[in-house]
Amino acid sequence: MVDFVIEHVLKPGGYRHMTATDGREGLRKVSQQRPDLILLDFHMPRMNGAQLVQQLNQHGLDIPVILMTSQGSEDIAIEVFRLGVKDYVRKPFYPEQMLEAIEYALTETRLRREKEELTQRVLRANQELHHRLQQLRTLYDVGKHVTSVTNMDELLPRIVDAATRITDSEEGQLSLFEDRRLVCRAEKNQTLLRSRACRRDLNDPIASYITRKRQALVLGPDQLRRFDNAPISAAYAPLIINDTMLGVMSVANYTTNSRQLDKGDRELLGALGDYAAIAIQNSRNYEALQASKQQVQDTFERFVPPSVVKHALTSPNGLEVGGQRQEISILFADIRGYTAWSERLRPEQVMETLNHYLNLAAGVIIGWEGTLDKYMGDGLMAIFNAPHRHEDHIHRAAEAALAMMRAAQEVNLQHGYQLSYSIGVNVGEAVVGYIGSSDALNYTAIGDTVNLTKRLQEFAAPGQILVGEEVVQRLNDLAVARPLGKIKVKGREQPIIAYELLEVKSLVR
Repeated sequence: MVDFVIEHVLKPGGYRHMTATDGREGLRKVSQQRPDLILLDFHMPRMNGAQLVQQLNQHGLDIPVILMTSQGSEDIAIEVFRLGVKDYVRKPFYPEQMLEAIEYALTETRLRREKEELTQRVLRANQELHHRLQQLRTLYDVGKHVTSVTNMDELLPRIVDAATRITDSEEGQLSLFEDRRLVCRAEKNQTLLRSRACRRDLNDPIASYITRKRQALVLGPDQLRRFDNAPISAAYAPLIINDTMLGVMSVANYTTNSRQLDKGDRELLGALGDYAAIAIQNSRNYEALQASKQQVQDTFERFVPPSVVKHALTSPNGLEVGGQRQEISILFADIRGYTAWSERLRPEQVMETLNHYLNLAAGVIIGWEGTLDKYMGDGLMAIFNAPHRHEDHIHRAAEAALAMMRAAQEVNLQHGYQLSYSIGVNVGEAVVGYIGSSDALNYTAIGDTVNLTKRLQEFAAPGQILVGEEVVQRLNDLAVARPLGKIKVKGREQPIIAYELLEVKSLVR
């Protein structure tokens, strides 16, 4: 019977087979080989067909069984069906009958196997999808954080950390073109917990190849074997923005138990490279903007008070013609004895000395956080409490006036000059803001308080500081002043009460 089935059924049907001479041998081979189908005769030595089926069930071997029985043994067929036999064939039979039974029994096996394979594929696909989704989320988060950083030494290590993180790589590096050569600017290796900034020439033929081809690339052991100290897998991505090659980024795995980088990692690295190129360009633009802004500010401050420049740069919407009424302290200063003295000197020496005194005065004004409004020949005007507010602006103006006098005396002792300031200080309301046109603006103060301060300065003798009555009243016991009584000043019908300021007690600021 065995020979008949092999020669006339299995071989013509293209099936591979193995045989057993009794039931126990059959059970052993089934346990070891796990065939797709078992053909049994009911009558077998050492273990009959029903007993073998029972053993299969006990061992959890879910394999379809076709039982061959003799004519008139339907009761046996019913018994083995209860045990789980898939089909039975009564002897004698034609090969076609057995083939039909085999095909029927194997249909379920094929379907079950296909189901299992499909289930495994779905599970693997879900795992891969979950992994890719996590990578994309990481890439998105990294993109947001990376593009918000403007400092290059902080930005580049973050990019390398992101690259090794999304590709689960052991090492990474980022290089940029500097003077037409690749320079490694950030790196991470197995001994570092985080990436670090660096600056060294990069000697990597693969990186150079990537910059020429301008395409991302993933490499395996076979491709890397010919390089010295090569990793077992690596991925590279160019950094390109607006068709300009900025540099190249790479990740690599070295240890034997590390994962092989694949085309998915190449695509992720390429996407991160796009983020990185934008972030690097933004950082460079920001640095250039800051440098340009600083250059503009430095140049601007040579012609405009630093406090006004700062106000203009931080409040661009406030650069409009017009102003607002507010209380300010005003200081006017003029170099006395300058005209007669300048007649005896060369123009270059006169200019140098004039700049010396005016710069000295300007330094004092800025030191007390006042606003240098303008130079007027050999004099100047300063404002306190605008644009930056100070509750102690009167005290600052008075202290600045006394400091200017002391500085002038020190210069005279050092250089043998006989020059001094005459200074006027007053407090009151004025309109403060920008005057002029949209093409040319000047930050200044306008009002009667300003005019009166100028008259006080004009009335003051060399080395003398004249202040208005309200300045003395507001400073109270902090000021030491000598009353001058009523004085007649130019442009006013009524006389005003003036004081000579001698001393101001310090405030703890």
